Amino acid sequence: MKKKIAILGSTGSIGKTLIEIIKKDKKNFDVILLTADKNYKEILKQAKILKVKNLIITDKKAYLNLSQNKLGNIKIFNNYDCFNKIFKKKIDYVMSSISGINGLIPTIKIIKFTKKIAIANKESIICGWHLIKKDLKKFKTSFIPVDSEHFSVFYSLKGNKISNIKKIYLTASGGPLINTPKRKLKNIKISEAIKHPNWKMGKKISIDSATMMNKVFEIMEAKKIFDLNYESLDILIHPSSYVHAIVKFNDGMVKIIAHDTNMKIPIFNSLHNSQKKIKTDELNLKKLNFLNLKKVDINKFPSVKIIKQLKNNESSLETIIVLANDKLVDLFLLKKINFTDIVKFLQKLINMKKFNILKKKKLKNINSIIWLNKEISTTINKMIT
Repeated sequence: MKKKIAILGSTGSIGKTLIEIIKKDKKNFDVILLTADKNYKEILKQAKILKVKNLIITDKKAYLNLSQNKLGNIKIFNNYDCFNKIFKKKIDYVMSSISGINGLIPTIKIIKFTKKIAIANKESIICGWHLIKKDLKKFKTSFIPVDSEHFSVFYSLKGNKISNIKKIYLTASGGPLINTPKRKLKNIKISEAIKHPNWKMGKKISIDSATMMNKVFEIMEAKKIFDLNYESLDILIHPSSYVHAIVKFNDGMVKIIAHDTNMKIPIFNSLHNSQKKIKTDELNLKKLNFLNLKKVDINKFPSVKIIKQLKNNESSLETIIVLANDKLVDLFLLKKINFTDIVKFLQKLINMKKFNILKKKKLKNINSIIWLNKEISTTINKMIT
């Protein structure tokens, strides 16, 4: 029987990688739904190749443009209120890979319609994990993380308990600016900041990698996903990105989880549960012999200092950081602030009195997160004028 799946964010790098995997094994998959924001040409191309009958395109202009194409029996929708119309019963698998905070609402809404959800959206996990976790339990939906670091930890825990973990180290390449002197960072151009040495990613996540905020977010994710304290998590610079996580257990054993610098591996395994083989490179002895692991230079990457401000109890601080960073990265990409302003303004905002009060409170629902996002956006706009 064909495995029925849906892909939220099919035109992004994760979505495209998953589609490449499916294309090589089309007889075993029935793709029920694809979604995108603006890239209507790409999603239409994907739909025709995979014979997908349902598309969601959220940008109004792109939706209208898509509507003018010859669609045959393809149905198109403009928002995520249509899941009841698309899914008559639970499907087998959903990939949630919409970029940014916009991925939170569809992620939560689709949980009830799938047996398994693979989440590659950091913002959804950080801002809405308490909501996601509640619905996973309510609708008996299984979850698997797709980020290479979290998937590696997830993989290492097979046959082990979370309580047996002493420390988890997530690795970071250091991004495109690892060898750039600190004095030059202020005037870094967008083209320089998005030029990741190991991974091909979208602009937003590439900027986060350059500031190391991406790794701060991954620490937040790991804390929530694996129900750990921040003291049990750390970051190590590893320029070749061959090792993705190191797990030290209470019994003294250490697991080093490595794989090719290729997102196909965690995505493939999230889809198949290690039941099938994937073609990969031979063991890279050169990389293993020269891991070059080291601590992060927090003077060069001050974003990492933010981890020390995080508390183990539930609060809205992580959400404030994610939402503010999203806005600030957008402003950098619009050339309205400098590269170093991203972390500078972020730190300034989280120290403001009104956000000091807010971060002590729990965000009970999606509407409270949407409100907070607007409040942060307004505040940042005033800060930079």
